[in-house]
Formats: sequence, C-alpha cells, structure tokens
Amino acid sequence: MEAIERYTTANDLLTLIILLVLLLLVLAKKMFQPRFEDFVSLVTSGKYMVIKSREHKALFGFNILMLIIHILSVSLFLFILYRAFVPSNIENTGMIILRIITGYSFFVLLKIFVEKIIANVFDIDDYIDHYLFQKHTYRNFISIMLFPVSIFLVYSDNLNNVLLYIILGLFFTAMILTFVRIIIKNEGQVASYWFYFILYLCALEITPYIILYKLITIS
Repeated sequence: MEAIERYTTANDLLTLIILLVLLLLVLAKKMFQPRFEDFVSLVTSGKYMVIKSREHKALFGFNILMLIIHILSVSLFLFILYRAFVPSNIENTGMIILRIITGYSFFVLLKIFVEKIIANVFDIDDYIDHYLFQKHTYRNFISIMLFPVSIFLVYSDNLNNVLLYIILGLFFTAMILTFVRIIIKNEGQVASYWFYFILYLCALEITPYIILYKLITIS
C-alpha cells in the first residue's frame, strides 16, 4: 500500500495561523459585537452596508481586524494551492508560508495606498471611499467563508486537484458577482465618472492581478 506524505512541519505552522484567525474572529465579536453580527449577516441583510458605509474609517479597529483576517485566510489558501501544485520535494515550507503572507500583505496594502492616491488626484475621494468600503467588506466576507474550506483542505489526506479548481472557480465567481453588484448599486456614480472608473478598473482591478499571476508563474 502506498504511503501518504503528511507535511507535519508545515501543518504545525498552519495550525498556528488557523488558531490566530479564530482568535481574531472571537476578538472582533467580543469588541464589536453589533457590528460583527451585522457583518456576518451580510448575505441576508443589507443593514451593514447601509449604516456603516457612511463612516469611511479605514483605520477603525474592526476594519483592521477584518483586514488581518482576510490576509491570513487568503494566504492560507494560497499556500494550500502551492503545496498541491508544486512538487512535494520542496523544503523550507514554513519560510514559504511566511513569504506568502508577507507578499500578499504588501500587495493588499500597496493597492489600498495607490487607490487612495488616485482618488485624491482625481478629486473623487468620497466616491472612491464609498466604493472601497463596499469592495473591502465583500472581500473580507468572502475570505471568512473561504477559511473553513481551507481548514478542511489543510488536514485532508488526499487533495483532489479537481476540488481545488472548483473552489477556485467558486471564489472568483463570488468576487465577480460582488463586483457586479457594487457597480449596479452605484450605477449613477459610475455613469458620472465613467472615464475614471474605466481607468481605475484597468489600472487597479485587472493589471495588478495579471502582474501577480505572471510573477508567480515565472517563479
């Protein structure tokens, strides 16, 4: 009977990341209970988007916690993909996890920073802040939905590539649907700033991911 490789060392660090995400979720619920409850009911209720979208506080404690959870959750899933599709004789898997977290953190924070600069340059701060709040809220929510899937994949003995492709497909479908939903909700503003919106779409919603994909595949 063929033996199954268990990746014990990598799983130790992955377990710590999972526990950290769970701790942050508990912390978010304890410190910001009404906001957290509105956030997790995002699919069935639009209350969170209507009330909280007026604040535009990027450095609000709850938003920071959700951003950290998003980065860790997505990085965890990216490592699962890496471990599934890269030959299993790789070494220093713990360092690879940390590099993925660092690289994705830098990518996300740089993208937010550039988005803020562009909004200020074109004097559309209020519109962009409102749009970014909606986008980041949906993005954080999807990453939390991805988290239990990643936990299952971490401790699964046999990873099926077809299953990973299905999960990836569902993830990107959810991202596209939320993006379309945001556009529909802000149809009037998009029409008013259609040139800037197309410029933003090409520069910050398409090009960075193409560049990131090229860097990953080349590496």
